[in-house]
Amino acid sequence: MNVAAPASNQHPQQRHRGRLALAALVPLAVLLASCGGGGSSFDNGGIFVNTMNATVVSYGRNMSVSLAGTGLDKGVRVTVDSGCGEVTETAGGDAFTRRFTCRVKALGPLTIRAYNSGSLELARLQVSVPEPEVTMIMQGLDAAPSTFTVKLDPVQAPISVNNFLDYVNAGFYRSTIFHRVVKDFVVQAGGYTASATGATLKTGTSPAIALESRTLLRNVKGTIAMARTAVPDSATSQFYINTVDNPSLDFKSESDPGYAVFGSVISGMDVIERLNAVPVRVDLLSGLTHLPVTNVTILAATQTK
Repeated sequence: MNVAAPASNQHPQQRHRGRLALAALVPLAVLLASCGGGGSSFDNGGIFVNTMNATVVSYGRNMSVSLAGTGLDKGVRVTVDSGCGEVTETAGGDAFTRRFTCRVKALGPLTIRAYNSGSLELARLQVSVPEPEVTMIMQGLDAAPSTFTVKLDPVQAPISVNNFLDYVNAGFYRSTIFHRVVKDFVVQAGGYTASATGATLKTGTSPAIALESRTLLRNVKGTIAMARTAVPDSATSQFYINTVDNPSLDFKSESDPGYAVFGSVISGMDVIERLNAVPVRVDLLSGLTHLPVTNVTILAATQTK
């Protein structure tokens, strides 16, 4: 049987903060001079941008760009040179403040620009998008909650990363459990909640994604990957963490396509090691064969970068 999918058949073949990011606003006079323009209200169309801020500069999330100044009701617009989706204006702006949003789709530097209705550049802001990280808080391993953090790789596995972040930021993983722990193989979560009788399937809310197993990423110890059924393009919400090197789960051919790795644990690997060693049982009602005897529940999954 293969890695993850609904119920117990979703597993691999067992073959042995919103972060605040502000940058210095380019002075208006300097910017206009570099563009060959002047600084009069006539040239600016009566629009002046005094401050320009960007918040929630995180991959896969909506970045918010705020302008403060005067005359902003006379036709100001904002663009991002690249690395962001369509920029849309948020309702409720006036002559003194305006706010715009776009979904961040790339890592590294982004250049944000404000223009008047005549396409004169009024202000410019540079921000930097870090590699995304997700921290999970779990209960059930120790008396106190345990945490681990994974860093994701949207360059190698953008489809898997975007899918995982959508589930994280929608709060889907809250109260789900690690429903499959195969010692010295994988620990798997993201598809079940605890019930009085054992475990209840929690179906993914987004369409299944394309398999991204032909990358430079490998199923080595500490990596996180998408679980799926025997159908290659079937991964939804379930994921697993390799607790040993598992080359058998890597891509080999079209008939043996493997499983898509999309990040790795960067802190709290000791937590995963403890999870790897918990006693498990067979749950006849759900069909799960490696369900921890004591529930290990995800209390929160938060994108921290």
